[in-house]
Amino acid sequence: MIDFKIQETDEYERLVDFFIENGLEYTDEDAEEVPTDLVKCWKIEDEGKLIGAFVLAKREGEYICDGVAVDAAYRKHHLGKALLDKGIEEAKAAGGSRMYLNARAPEFYRKQGFITVSEEEAPNFFECFTCPQYGVSCHPEVMRKDFE
Repeated sequence: MIDFKIQETDEYERLVDFFIENGLEYTDEDAEEVPTDLVKCWKIEDEGKLIGAFVLAKREGEYICDGVAVDAAYRKHHLGKALLDKGIEEAKAAGGSRMYLNARAPEFYRKQGFITVSEEEAPNFFECFTCPQYGVSCHPEVMRKDFE
């Protein structure tokens, strides 16, 4: 197993570019943005190359995973789980009782204890439902993990 260090970063825009490169963000300049408070961002690099990223944020008072991605060449090294665990740890330490996310890979998140939340039950803070890709080329699930 390869050992990489998770580092806190303030390079939010770099992480967003990384998410886009890895197919996790849809950018539509006409889309109405949901107000988001950044909590913390983390990155993993390999000799200066960004290979993993995670953004923890709050929307409407709820903690959310606002982005997590791992470069395809590094995906079997458990880096996504390590980044997700870091975000959960931080949300718990800050007094959070749960985390929401929008999953394009729901099976991965189910293995981490997340459950699918119906659109009716989901908080109304994901732009996903108004995205033109939603239900056409993208079929994500809104998920939640309750902390113990």
